[in-house]
Amino acid sequence: MRINRLLVSVAFFVAAVFVPVNGQIVINEKTDKQIADSIRAELDSRPYFSLYKDIYFVGGTVLGGKPTQYNSDVKFQISFQQRLTKSVLPWNSYLYLFYTQKAMWNVFERSLPFHDLNFNPGIGISRYIIMKNRLIGKATVMVEHESNGRDGIASRSWNKISLAGEAYISPILMAHAKFWIPIVDGQYNKDILKYMGISQAGFQAKSLDDKWVLDMTLVKRQGWNLNFNTIVQLGYRINHNSNQFIMLQYYNGYGESMLDYNHYHSRIRIGLLIRPRFFSDF
Repeated sequence: MRINRLLVSVAFFVAAVFVPVNGQIVINEKTDKQIADSIRAELDSRPYFSLYKDIYFVGGTVLGGKPTQYNSDVKFQISFQQRLTKSVLPWNSYLYLFYTQKAMWNVFERSLPFHDLNFNPGIGISRYIIMKNRLIGKATVMVEHESNGRDGIASRSWNKISLAGEAYISPILMAHAKFWIPIVDGQYNKDILKYMGISQAGFQAKSLDDKWVLDMTLVKRQGWNLNFNTIVQLGYRINHNSNQFIMLQYYNGYGESMLDYNHYHSRIRIGLLIRPRFFSDF
């Protein structure tokens, strides 16, 4: 009798340990919508105030000519954005403000005068694009203004309603494009589309070890021929834990500054680049 009881106890123990019991198995598989919501929540948790376009301070001179105090300069740019909402607007979009300021500084001339200051504020609404459980891009509609804040014949100004897109091809490669509807209100830059066009495209790439960055942007000038303003940037990260780079920048074409939007420039500069850990806007 005791042996029978012992065998029954052993049988119950084996059944409890080795035989699957459906009521004790919990399957917690997230749906595509839950995964997309988790990705948006992680993006929404990032700081409201952040970098926007690249921040840089570079100096250099012309290519294909003799450097002088009049064709050599320092160029710098600051840029930031302030997110106003999380992704709670229709289509899971969010609203943000942005501001970029660019300066052309003739530091090699007497009294170190600023040649031109360009101001680019605006407001945008963006939506992250999530497919197959991963973030693949971002679409943005924005209204922006650009001018140099001067009066008289040196005044330059225009406004744009822009549609921009970013495609995150891989963690180290992003392609971007931007199209705009121009509203040219500056009296002395009525022909600005001839030199600065209505669209641009390019890419940003990083090395696998996150040491090198390479950016290229082509701004299509007006007309059907292959005429572009070209901007190429190559950067080397100073320290793995920082977002600072030594950068070589090449600019070829028109529109480098608002004042000289119709003057051709081919210049190479070197200096400091500061950019976010992910990808910069453009």
